[in-house]
Amino acid sequence: MEIIEKVKLIITFTVILFFSTIFFYSRRKLRKQKNSSNSFCYLETDESKPQSSFKHILADNSYNPFKHFNPNQDKVSNSHPYEKEITALLESSFERFRFVDGEVDLEMKGSHVWVDKEEQLKELVEVLSKERVFAVDTEQHSLRSFLGFTALMQISTQCEDYLVDTIVLHDVMGILRPAFANPDICKVFHGADNDVLWLQRDFHIYVVNLFDTAKACEVLSKPHKSLAYLLETYCGVAKNKMLQLEDWRLRPLSEEMIQYARADAHYLLYIADRMATELQNQNIGCLHDNFKEASRLSNKTCLQLYKKEIAASPGDSAASSILSRYLNGQEPFNSETKELVERLCLWRDLMARVHDESLRYVLSDQAIVALASKPPTTATKADLDLNSCTLGSILTSPSPVVRSHSKDIFELLSKRTYNLSDVFETYIQKHLGPNESCPLSIYNYLLLTKLNLKVTNSDFAKQNGVKASTRIGRKASRQLFVQKFSCKAPVYHNCRIYASDGRLLCYCDRRKLEWYLRRDLAKLVENDPPAIILLFEPKGRPEDEDNDFYIQSKKNMCVGCGERNHYLRYRIIPSCYRVHFPEHLKSHRSHDIVLLCVDCHEIAHSAAEKHKRRVAGKFGIPLFVQKVTNTEVNSGTPGYEENVDEAGVSPLQLRSSAMALLRHGSNMPAKRREELTQIVMKFYGGRNITEEDLEKALLVGMSPHERRRLKKKRGLSFGHSPDDEANENSADNVSNSTLADTLGYDLTSGSHPAREGKHDKQEDQLLAVELDTSTRDTSEDLESRMSSIDRSDSSYCNGTVSPKYNKKLSLLGHGPHGKEVVDHILKEDGEDGIREFCQTWRQVFVEAVNPRFLPSGWDVMHRGSRDFGEYSVFKKASTTATV
Repeated sequence: MEIIEKVKLIITFTVILFFSTIFFYSRRKLRKQKNSSNSFCYLETDESKPQSSFKHILADNSYNPFKHFNPNQDKVSNSHPYEKEITALLESSFERFRFVDGEVDLEMKGSHVWVDKEEQLKELVEVLSKERVFAVDTEQHSLRSFLGFTALMQISTQCEDYLVDTIVLHDVMGILRPAFANPDICKVFHGADNDVLWLQRDFHIYVVNLFDTAKACEVLSKPHKSLAYLLETYCGVAKNKMLQLEDWRLRPLSEEMIQYARADAHYLLYIADRMATELQNQNIGCLHDNFKEASRLSNKTCLQLYKKEIAASPGDSAASSILSRYLNGQEPFNSETKELVERLCLWRDLMARVHDESLRYVLSDQAIVALASKPPTTATKADLDLNSCTLGSILTSPSPVVRSHSKDIFELLSKRTYNLSDVFETYIQKHLGPNESCPLSIYNYLLLTKLNLKVTNSDFAKQNGVKASTRIGRKASRQLFVQKFSCKAPVYHNCRIYASDGRLLCYCDRRKLEWYLRRDLAKLVENDPPAIILLFEPKGRPEDEDNDFYIQSKKNMCVGCGERNHYLRYRIIPSCYRVHFPEHLKSHRSHDIVLLCVDCHEIAHSAAEKHKRRVAGKFGIPLFVQKVTNTEVNSGTPGYEENVDEAGVSPLQLRSSAMALLRHGSNMPAKRREELTQIVMKFYGGRNITEEDLEKALLVGMSPHERRRLKKKRGLSFGHSPDDEANENSADNVSNSTLADTLGYDLTSGSHPAREGKHDKQEDQLLAVELDTSTRDTSEDLESRMSSIDRSDSSYCNGTVSPKYNKKLSLLGHGPHGKEVVDHILKEDGEDGIREFCQTWRQVFVEAVNPRFLPSGWDVMHRGSRDFGEYSVFKKASTTATV
């Protein structure tokens, strides 16, 4: 009886536990659905997107830049992987050859080869490797994909047509890479500009040795450049171009689509051969080789690199376009409508990336205008149907994205609490964050890096090797760096300066032109862009010194990758060396200052730091300050100097010890406090130290700016001596005076020194500089030269600075390393050694960045020397230095 009771009790408990589990699970699910903006996403049941089966993609929907194929995995590079081979082709002499052999039957007879297995693809590569030439075309799909993808590739030899199913074979299409990159095999395309980029985007396939029949049309001045025109002209074949808009994802393809796809590549070899003959015939009595020109233009197309189009902020460019096309005609202009358009464009951009849909599929421009002009009053689908307008005959209205997430739009349009900067964070958390309503995919998971969010879908994480706990914020930190440090205005104004005989002397900025005009040393001859002609005879000409670089206009873009949206100045030869060069060797400073984007700047800086270490090892001169000691003990003058003997202490040790004693000295154990005190005492020569000494030690090696920043941060008033203050003020005054004279006005009053009678000596020296060959330098060069005036004239130092005092000793700087290296080179090899040293640095830069957009005339072997006029400050400075 007791056993039966126990069994009943166990059964009852089990039933209760079972239903409790179901109840709590249901409540948890409901809570999750309630917290989420939407409980359902159409992607969970939509099986019509073949790209969902791709296991590996090269271009995802994140805001991260595209990474190109790198044959040398041990070397970071963002250049074209086959640039060397393509450049060699451009420099070669293209010879006319036959694209087809023998008679050609223009009827497209027989069958084609459908390639949808990896083994077939490998066999195709073997076939192509034995050909001299083959024709290529691709069919793309863009409506149901954010970036688009290649849905079909057509390849034709003279004997066979191949249709490659790039959807099924997407993950192994790289097998074709060697055939397309082989410079000995010519690839014939028509209008290859987009195909070249698409092949890079999807498969890392790069085309080398290309003949583009569209480029041949340009050289032959054909009335039309379309493939349909060429097919009808040369082959008598008419094409239905409407088939180009078909959905090329469909499998199996209809017979009509197959014939259309075959024709795009089948006739190309014959057309190319006919056009090559015409190009050859046009050479008679022509100054140019037309076939060579068509081949050169074709292969220049190969140098293009695919790049994601990323606006300054999500949806920003689309919003600007919509506002200019639709809303600028409204009277009065509605600022609220403008804000709603920006919100909807941002939401559309995010939703298109999350769901891998095109922008027009998610929400058309007309729908955005309608919703912004008359926002819905409720979140019902009826309102959205009414306001979404017609999206096109092949699109449903509204789209599945809008239907699944209709509450998003109503919330976005009704709430005024959202800032644009918060919209992204809000909706990415709703859709991909902890309570995701939309599934993570290989296309959208990197969107989480925008906000440092965690990847929460464990199944997806296991499948794709993504660690759920990893937080990646590279994109956000990069954007912050770009915003803070990139140039806020164009660097090059490309204003021109002409000599009195009309010969071009240099390009420069507006500020320099204004300097000459204010002093009546030149007259304005052109307005846009400005140009002046000098009223005096300058010393020397660019061509006299073999400096063609200075008479070339320069573009405001990264010289590495061509980025135009942001750039920073980069000094190819580090300042720690160049500042110690003889004046006539560093006067051509603008040659070695280039513009780089953040990514190229990082690559160049990394390579430069490595080379600095090599320089330090080669000359046996330490890169950083080893030890410092206080000079007040022996000389009676405040300051500090480098000391490589046993006396002194490491700067890092000194600062950390002083900081620890100031912060926690009274609370730390006596033994540890004594150890740190001994370190600081070693800097002061062993004497007893006070709290004021600790504060001074904390400032060792800091620039005046760093000192002020530390004072502000700590809220302290450091009690350093009046002499230290005088030195600091002296440095600041020299800097301000230098900049003021460079700009032509007094920083403290905003007035011109010449008008107020101030700084007469510096004004005279500046005039001497300007009347010299410095006409070819930028304002940065002028500022550098003015700083040399300060160094050469002891009157600017007021006689108060000890010769041993060194403001440049720094924990992060290189102390005396640069000066000792330059002195060693000058002593051993003279000025030729300095020139070779500069050439080495330029070579390091070129090898690291592989710049493709350097100004014409830029040269690794640039000598950079110049002659100075009789009254030049540089001549005086060099004479003084010699004495």
